[in-house]
Amino acid sequence: MRKNLAWLLSIIIYCTFGTAFAFDEEEQLLDAFGDEEFLYISTGRKQTISQAPAVASIITSKTIRQIGARDIDEVLETIPGLHVSYSAGGYNPIYQIRGISSDFNPQVLMLINGIPITNIFLGNRSQAWGGMPVENISRIEVIRGPGSAIYGADAYAGTINIITKNSTEIDGIEAGASVGSFDEYRGWLQYGGVFAGWSTALSAQVLDTNGQHEKIDADFQTALDAIPFLATNASLAPGGVSLGRQSLDTRIDISKDKWQIRFGYQARRDVGLGAGLFSALDSNGEGDADRYNADITYINNDFSDDWELKAQYSFFNTITKSDLVLLPPGTNTGAGVFPNGVIAKPDVYERHNRIDLTAFYTGINRHDIRIGAGFNHQDQYKIEEKKNFATAIFMATPILIPLGSLVDVSNTTPFNQEETRKIYYGFIQDAWDFAPDWTLTAGLRYDHYSDFGSTINPRLALVWQTSYRLTSKLLYGRSFRAPSFAEQFNINNPVALGNPDLDPETIDTYEVAFDYAATDDLRIGFNMFYYKMKDIIRFAPTTANNTGEQTGHGLELDVNWKAAKNLSINGNYAYQSSEDKDSNSDAADSPQQQLYIRAHYSLTPIWSLNTQLNHVMDRQRAAGDLRSDIDDYTVVDLTIRATEFSPGYEFAVSARNLFDEDVFEPSLAPGAIPNDLPLAGRGFFVELRKSFN
Repeated sequence: MRKNLAWLLSIIIYCTFGTAFAFDEEEQLLDAFGDEEFLYISTGRKQTISQAPAVASIITSKTIRQIGARDIDEVLETIPGLHVSYSAGGYNPIYQIRGISSDFNPQVLMLINGIPITNIFLGNRSQAWGGMPVENISRIEVIRGPGSAIYGADAYAGTINIITKNSTEIDGIEAGASVGSFDEYRGWLQYGGVFAGWSTALSAQVLDTNGQHEKIDADFQTALDAIPFLATNASLAPGGVSLGRQSLDTRIDISKDKWQIRFGYQARRDVGLGAGLFSALDSNGEGDADRYNADITYINNDFSDDWELKAQYSFFNTITKSDLVLLPPGTNTGAGVFPNGVIAKPDVYERHNRIDLTAFYTGINRHDIRIGAGFNHQDQYKIEEKKNFATAIFMATPILIPLGSLVDVSNTTPFNQEETRKIYYGFIQDAWDFAPDWTLTAGLRYDHYSDFGSTINPRLALVWQTSYRLTSKLLYGRSFRAPSFAEQFNINNPVALGNPDLDPETIDTYEVAFDYAATDDLRIGFNMFYYKMKDIIRFAPTTANNTGEQTGHGLELDVNWKAAKNLSINGNYAYQSSEDKDSNSDAADSPQQQLYIRAHYSLTPIWSLNTQLNHVMDRQRAAGDLRSDIDDYTVVDLTIRATEFSPGYEFAVSARNLFDEDVFEPSLAPGAIPNDLPLAGRGFFVELRKSFN
């Protein structure tokens, strides 16, 4: 580890001293960084990306609209070092950051307005996630790398903070609609203004889609049908993945003086199960979800001469109901035939209550100190399950036994347990300007969990304003990922049993980064990283244990160029190499190389053209998976937009996967779906919006 740190330190010293030249003029500094985007996610303070003590990116609502994105996954794919893959069950997104990937993806923390939306059952964003529309998003801030010293659990491989629009960003009433391929219909309505003395923002967005039509050639049931003594022909393959859904997203944001209150409700209905939870096509199963959120925040920036105070209470409740056909009608498990298929109806209810207190203290010269404490109560308050099978073990293999009809096993043999978790935390962070152009940010956070104990996570960030155009950073951070309730408390599942004695996963990350404003129109970001993961939680062979280790290193390059008055070009390249220490082989599934290029051209004051290219390369199979390597692919999107072609109106036509490239994401080893998971082919979408102000 010391060798790696010394390597990074030598690079930063060489690069920064080798290019240093002194300019102290304040006006030149403002010229170089005046148009740069600001973010809050790295320290809680407003900072430019170049000055932030982290490797971060920002996507604004302007960019989201330019690229014609309809869902947050289409936005996140533009971030360097972040690739959006998908799981077979529900095609839920897997945000692979720097080669860190798993089927349920609990290693990435997603926040909405700084508040986690993590479901404790699987540690992810819910099995009936059903996407997230983008019309109400103000901006998205992404940290690639550790964030537990700020946000606690699960800010492990990265942190995504989605900031919604307030009343200052919505001018009166805005309405819009979109139709397109896959029988997709979207509509939205937003309002921003002052109501009864409160600054008010309202948003409602609806979606109805049948989802893509690509087909699965063979699935897990295909392999079962090939077993001679079972004598079945039950597989639905070849057949299309099930990705239809209906969704409703509503949000309210009101503020006055030092108070801000937000409410939200998100409903997901008839969410298709993708390629099936058992990697067997399921055309009848579906998932429903209801998510409620509320928070009240008090901010006093003039609490006293040297103190700023923020206090927040937040509530998050999720209900996920699933109606699953794990294996299709006619399947024979060796213990009997299931004429209606293997059916399961598992439901999970959970709620989260949080209290967070944060203060900034500036009473010590050249120090900006942030302290905080909080409490989080996580409650998986109801588990319900109905199923038409029982499970037995024969020769170390689980066998499903028909029960003849659906049986309510909620009080006898459910899949998980009703449990609670209490978390207490405290942290301190100091940004110290110890010399001209030098800032050292040091932080430490302590979390105590009622189930597995305590964890301490530090961070160090040295930021040097090397010249008025060059910023250099040396970063270190440790993060952890808390065990999910599925990993701790799964029962009556012989292939995935929980272990209440699990420790959290940990990761130590070292980074060196540079931000260079080559000219007023050209900005280049470059970073290199090394990380080491320990105590990775895996079901080995059937019970969850801390058995895994992984290391990784790589680099990311990000270029933003205002090539002409009416032409902007953005691009990034990412390389990573990660090794699974258990198998001494490349970590599976994540791309080792990614290339992204976007160009935005203003044809006239009204018409604009945006095109983007995403090239994904070099994805490896897991050790022991004998299938050929996953094919590379290149996807090109195109959006043509007319703004104010008539007062208050905007029109756009967007083509996704313009050249109808065959795109596949890896299915889990050893290949229950042998030919991987197909993504959508070419699609066209038309959008019309109107502002009433």
